[in-house]
Amino acid sequence: MSGPGEFPARRPAVWVNCAASLDGRLALAGGKRAQFSSPEDLVRVQRMRANADAILVGVGTVVKDDPSLRVHWELLGEPPGKNPTRVIVDASGRTPEGARVLDGSTPTIIATSERSQRSFPPHVHAIVAGKTRVDLGELFSLLHNLGIRRLMVEGGAEVLSSVLRSGLFDRFTIYYAPVVVGGSTAPPVASGEESRLPMDEVEMDLVSLERFGEGYVATYTPRRPPTPQRPS
Repeated sequence: MSGPGEFPARRPAVWVNCAASLDGRLALAGGKRAQFSSPEDLVRVQRMRANADAILVGVGTVVKDDPSLRVHWELLGEPPGKNPTRVIVDASGRTPEGARVLDGSTPTIIATSERSQRSFPPHVHAIVAGKTRVDLGELFSLLHNLGIRRLMVEGGAEVLSSVLRSGLFDRFTIYYAPVVVGGSTAPPVASGEESRLPMDEVEMDLVSLERFGEGYVATYTPRRPPTPQRPS
């Protein structure tokens, strides 16, 4: 995450992280969950979670995987500490009633839209950010107002695509496992809107490339447009 004084104005510092196959798939055919991270990378991810104020995922991830989104302190060899706030992007209120993110064990925020009629348990903080879809800019601003300064985004494909295309992120790390999934039904790292022209591509700068067990982690930052030079 960003260090002191590096937080962007009016939103948290946003770190996008995921693990994928060499051909850029987040899961197996049909979205079946896969464990692409090596043991070494799992420790890296848990350290990232421990340093974050909140972890954000889309409701699709909650429906398919039912994650706890907690820090696995045992992998860090440390006694249990504070877990980051869980943030679920759920525009229409699809989070299952029995989902682990609603168990009350950790502060949880459900980000929804004006079209959602769903009510959530009293211990869940529901916030509205957008009319029919969750507006990420508005959501990130609301999270900042709630005191969240370091936000980790973990997926799934639609959320990753939305955050990356919005440019509302500061760092993107991806662990590449030494496997190929192939096919057409396994979800890619980024789904949703396609780039039809070069100007539509999301450009990034490679910051580092590190080996973690059998795979490697590539770290990128968004490529900002060059600052216009004043005439001399």
